[in-house]
Amino acid sequence: MLVKFPVQFELFGQLYHWHYIFELLAFFTGVRLYYYLRKGIHDPISDENRLWIMLGAMFGALIGSRVVAILEDPESLANLSFSLLYQSKTIVGGLLGGLFGVELIKKYIGVNTASGDVYVIPIIVALFIGRIGCFSMGIDEPVYGLPTTFFLGMDLGDGIRRHPLALYEMMYMVLLLMIFNGIRHRSMRNGERFKLFMVLYFLYRFLIEFLKPYHPLFLALSSIHWSALFIFLYYYKFIRRMVL
Repeated sequence: MLVKFPVQFELFGQLYHWHYIFELLAFFTGVRLYYYLRKGIHDPISDENRLWIMLGAMFGALIGSRVVAILEDPESLANLSFSLLYQSKTIVGGLLGGLFGVELIKKYIGVNTASGDVYVIPIIVALFIGRIGCFSMGIDEPVYGLPTTFFLGMDLGDGIRRHPLALYEMMYMVLLLMIFNGIRHRSMRNGERFKLFMVLYFLYRFLIEFLKPYHPLFLALSSIHWSALFIFLYYYKFIRRMVL
C-alpha cells in the first residue's frame, strides 16, 4: 500500500499533521535522554550553571532558527511579519543560535568548561524523531528535494518523484548514532564530541542543500550553506587537528 502524503490523523472531524506530535515527542525524548545520560558521568558544571546554559541554548535556538529560516527565502523579507517569523524555523539556525546562546551565557556566568558533549546523543535522537514528522508532511514541509530518478525518489504529495530529504537525514542520524556509540570509550578532549557532531551535521546539511530547490542568499549559496561555512570556520582549529 502506497503512503499518501501528507500523512494526517483525524480528531473531532478535523485533520491534523503528525508533525506537531513528533516535534513534542522529539523535545521530550531528548530532554529525558539528556538527564538519563548525565547520571552516569561526573559533570564539572553545577546544576545551577547547567540550567543557565540550557536556557541560553533554548533562547539562542529560538532566535537563530527563525533568522536562518527567514533568510532561506530572501524575497520574503519584503513581507516580513511576526506570523511569518514565528512559523519559520530550521534546525540549522537552532543549532547555530543555540551555540551563540550558550557561549554568551557561559561568559556571563564565568564558566570556561566545555559543556556540549552530554547533549550529542540526545540531539541526534531528537533530530531523528523530529524528521519523522517532517517526512510525514511531504511537500507541506520545506524538507523535500528536487525531482529525481534516484531509486529512493518518492511522490511526496505533488505527483513528482523527489529526493525525500527528511528520510535521508533520518538515515544519516542513524549513522551518526553508530559513530558516536563506537567512539564512546575513546579518549577525547572535553567538548570535542560536540564539535565533531556539529562539523559532521553541518557538512551533511551543506551537501544535501544542493538537492533542494533553495533560494540563493549570496554568491549562489543559501543561508544554510553560509551557516555551515561559518561552523567550519568557527571550528577550524578542531577540524585541522582532526584531519592532520
